Amino acid sequence: MNTTGNDVFNGVADTLYIPLVSRIYVSKRFPEFFYDVKALSLEKYIPSDAIEKNSSEYTCMASACRQHVMDREIREFLAKSPEGNVVFLGAGLETASSRIDMRKAKVYQVDLPDVILVREKALGRMENETLIAGDLFALDWAQNLDRSLPTLLSVSGVYQYFHEEKIIQNIRAMKELFPKGELIFDATNSDGLKFTNKFVQKTGNLDAMMYFGLDDPEEFCKKCNAELVSVSGFYADALKMKGRLKVMTRIFMYFTDKWKRVMIVHMKLNKNDRKDISES
Repeated sequence: MNTTGNDVFNGVADTLYIPLVSRIYVSKRFPEFFYDVKALSLEKYIPSDAIEKNSSEYTCMASACRQHVMDREIREFLAKSPEGNVVFLGAGLETASSRIDMRKAKVYQVDLPDVILVREKALGRMENETLIAGDLFALDWAQNLDRSLPTLLSVSGVYQYFHEEKIIQNIRAMKELFPKGELIFDATNSDGLKFTNKFVQKTGNLDAMMYFGLDDPEEFCKKCNAELVSVSGFYADALKMKGRLKVMTRIFMYFTDKWKRVMIVHMKLNKNDRKDISES
């Protein structure tokens, strides 16, 4: 591992470190809930302590809980299609392979060239993993996949930085490419977006403002001509850790889920006759 603290990113790429620092924080304090051995191994390579200094227990839990729910969606997909494709779009320094058994799957990590370069130095690659340098919106990366296979596309902490029209175009294009495609992504509603932008600015990153707020997932799926499978809050499992979290953290979690400020959206890109919309 040759990555050093001198790896500096501009703009959106700076936010790579926010989820990584959060996974480290939660793995050290609440390993019974979320444990990421690979993230812990990267702690000494993080180039600045500005993120940790400006983070709270709640903001760190928010990021880890997002991954906790997305991990669950990935495991459920692999239970049905263990040899399918799992594609991380805007992969950054995600470390899901240290938490999920994906040995039979075909795993793809897609991100911009400078990010992929640092990712490979920091994390290497699994035997069944392909790193692809490219723009997730350009869709050139799709040429590397067997698109006839069941495919789960995972977009974590990315869409918020773009406008809705561009995201809808991206999803519609992937719909044409992946006949057996499913998509999971995290979203924030309009009110939550205001809070999140304030937090990112506190970390010193003024170039990574967020624009996409999602208030009606079902209506959004209609715009994409896709099928909504489920909408999940972040915190149901974490709130079961009674007595372990600070009171204010628990209050923020409870009302954030209650007011649907953050969510994981799961959709099938191509509709079928089965209507299976659930909310948890």
